[in-house]
Amino acid sequence: MLERAAWFRPRIFYGWFVVAAAFAVTFIGFGCAYTFSAFLEQLEHDFGASRGSVSLVFSLAGFLYFGLGIVSGPLADRFGSRPLAIAGMVLIGLGLALASAAQSLAEVYAAYGLGVGLGVGCAYVPAIGAVQRWFVRRRGFASGLAVSGIGVGTLAMPPLASLLIAGIGWRGAYLALGLLALVLGSAMALLLENDPQRRGLHPDGDDLPMQAERSPAAGAAVGEAIRSPRFVSLYAACLICSFGVFVPFVHLVPFARDHGITASSAALLLSVIGVGSTAGRFLLGGLADRMGRERSLLLMFTGMAVALVIWAASSDVGALAAFAFVYGVFYGGWVAVLPAVVMDYFGGRNVSGIIGVLYTSVAFGTLIGPSAAGFAFDLSHSYELPIIASAATNIVAAAIVALTSRSAERRAKPLVQQ
Repeated sequence: MLERAAWFRPRIFYGWFVVAAAFAVTFIGFGCAYTFSAFLEQLEHDFGASRGSVSLVFSLAGFLYFGLGIVSGPLADRFGSRPLAIAGMVLIGLGLALASAAQSLAEVYAAYGLGVGLGVGCAYVPAIGAVQRWFVRRRGFASGLAVSGIGVGTLAMPPLASLLIAGIGWRGAYLALGLLALVLGSAMALLLENDPQRRGLHPDGDDLPMQAERSPAAGAAVGEAIRSPRFVSLYAACLICSFGVFVPFVHLVPFARDHGITASSAALLLSVIGVGSTAGRFLLGGLADRMGRERSLLLMFTGMAVALVIWAASSDVGALAAFAFVYGVFYGGWVAVLPAVVMDYFGGRNVSGIIGVLYTSVAFGTLIGPSAAGFAFDLSHSYELPIIASAATNIVAAAIVALTSRSAERRAKPLVQQ
């Protein structure tokens, strides 16, 4: 059966179709989620709410879409990534459609927070986990290409949302984005496939039989992985940095508006993050394959910290654009490299489940960070403290990686050598 499948093998390795599907899922899912900053002022005005309470909508969604990976990851390992991703796109579409009809901020919490949060949570980890199984030599590049959908979504969707808001209001804009997720997102998710062996293929499209350690079926159990020193170190670093990572996605637009920058220019700053993020996923994901993916994480944390310091010192649109681009590059690299590092450490058998557990660290940080920044602004009418605190979290994360990497290596070798 495998020989027959190999005889009919298409010229384009199917793993790249899996990458394209994951790209589309992340583009639509995170693109819709990261338009939130463009809606923030409208929601404040229409519901008479504080900036902190409106920011909590995004924090709730972020907590769910990272935290739900602990459930969706193992389900994808068992039942396949495709049904999880399709369900996620449907939930995003329904959540945005219901948000468009909300009559109170509490209804926005329920519709957007739960709909988008659960939807991205169902789709993201399964889609990214599927990509890891299809590649070995070019895993960092393929992973970066897949998650570059987040960067391109951040580039394209906020300006689209601003245009929709200006043309049909924020309610119509949410409804239009919901239809996009429901139709296009679900269609692209159909291309996802967990295991190359089901198509008679090997990772990277190689013709030679797979070595045991390269098989997607090889790898550590979830419980074995999460008890390892490497995982503990990675979890702590991601938890701490995540308190600050998503603050710009919620507060950069209102920060710019507070400094007299027009609404259209402020929304474009999120797109600049998207440009940088896309570049970071392409360039740093591939670079990590050559310089070492674990070592690259240290670079990503340090780079995000430096960029946030630039933000703290910026007030005009040019300086904020420079911050947005630099931040986007290192944020994009972080998102690209992280799943590949997990696959390097623990193999493919339960990679979605292990990534899902790891992303609970990001979930807690996302729940607290953006909303805390909003409440800090409500008290002080300044973003200085939240921005400096965000930079500090990335410095601490970099220190954890730098201090624990060598000791973890001495105590326990990777459970799966690549």
